[in-house]
Amino acid sequence: MNKIPVILDTDIGSDIDDTWALAFLLRCPELDLKLVTTSRGNTRHRAHIAAKLLERAGRSDVQVGIGLPQELRKDDPYPQSKWVEDYDLAKYPGTVREDGVGALVDVIMNSPAPVTLCAIGPVPNIKAALEREPRIAERARFVGMHGSFNWSHHGEGQQIAEWNVRAEPPACQTAFAAPWDKTITPLDTCGRVRLIGEKYAAVADSNDPLARDVIENYRVWKEFGHGKEWTDGSSILFDTVAVYLCFANELLEMKKQPVRVDDEGFTRVEEGAPEVNCAMAWKDLSAFEDLLVERLTAGA
Repeated sequence: MNKIPVILDTDIGSDIDDTWALAFLLRCPELDLKLVTTSRGNTRHRAHIAAKLLERAGRSDVQVGIGLPQELRKDDPYPQSKWVEDYDLAKYPGTVREDGVGALVDVIMNSPAPVTLCAIGPVPNIKAALEREPRIAERARFVGMHGSFNWSHHGEGQQIAEWNVRAEPPACQTAFAAPWDKTITPLDTCGRVRLIGEKYAAVADSNDPLARDVIENYRVWKEFGHGKEWTDGSSILFDTVAVYLCFANELLEMKKQPVRVDDEGFTRVEEGAPEVNCAMAWKDLSAFEDLLVERLTAGA
């Protein structure tokens, strides 16, 4: 099998779904993870989480790139800090790149095969990379967890300015305007993914070391005060769908449509805007959940 080279650009350490997504990606034989770059806010702190998970998964061959640092508001939490409080990033057995944007450019430009850039957070790193080296759009495809069209997890028929777009509208506008192939899972599809009942129990009770790390992070995240409403299983696992779209889309109904990102962070279907492949509905959500469970527990 010719594996697809992948870069994961993530704001891991805020919502817990990034942690589930990274673990899922590590268990996808179709994908060859080359680099994890951390996005938005305290990107060094986020790199600690990514590096520890990679090291414990035996994947310190994967580079970790520290993304553009930003000041956090006083109310911005660090809900997974407890999991990495004793972790020394300087001792990560693999490579840590201080210039995560440069690492992203280097991996794409030096890859013998086209790279899939999987973005599961706001995309200031990607905007900076495109400005630094526009040719990356010729050598990569963009897959993102971004947007909302006809539905959101806040209620049926309610479009919202989805966080990954709203947090950095100019960056998302740049990413969507770039001349690469673009695929996204908006809230219309990714906002429906949860593991409950037997499916959640299969992961939560698994002896798989990676699954145990995911559940430990989920427990720490909840103890911090998040996800109190999720008493019957996982929280919403938005970002896992973007990972799936890096190698397949058979379980989803795809629609190619012109998408404009406005200055408020809404994704608008608008004639003349750049074409984006959008996962608008599920053909078989249950089958995707089964795949997620199967992959996350494969090492038990």
